Amino acid sequence: MTNVLVLNSTYQPLQVTSVRRAVTLLLADKAETVEAAQAVLRSQRLTLQVPLVIRLVGYVRLPRGLSLPLTRRNVLLRDRYTCQYCGRQPGKETLTLDHVTPRSRGGETVWENVVVACGPCNRRKADRMPVEASLRLRRPPRAPRYIVRALLERGKPQTWRKYLP
Repeated sequence: MTNVLVLNSTYQPLQVTSVRRAVTLLLADKAETVEAAQAVLRSQRLTLQVPLVIRLVGYVRLPRGLSLPLTRRNVLLRDRYTCQYCGRQPGKETLTLDHVTPRSRGGETVWENVVVACGPCNRRKADRMPVEASLRLRRPPRAPRYIVRALLERGKPQTWRKYLP
């Protein structure tokens, strides 16, 4: 089955959940259907369209300090599977993570110091600063400001696009 986009009562995206969980929220009157598929779920007493987007009835406050963990998958998502030095997209298997300021020179493993690089660019840069290797970053690395957006980028259906910032 497909995933369901869960919106806050203010139509702000919160998370992606399973159809089963979405139906549970709908039956408990904690959410309402915003968009549904043509497919139908049937029980002995109830017929319900498969939800694609649901909206919570009550407002859910998001904690301010919530941050996305620094993982290979999340850095690849942030950089859109693109080498930040040459702009190529060779495929996620051949991409590597590169420390802009090398760890041997005191660089830390933080969002602002880690970028995606293809193998040739990473070998060319090696243990140097980008300027020393005659490389230029396409965009400066930053921590994702909006955690939900990063999580939703993984595989968003067309029906979700109008609800994403």
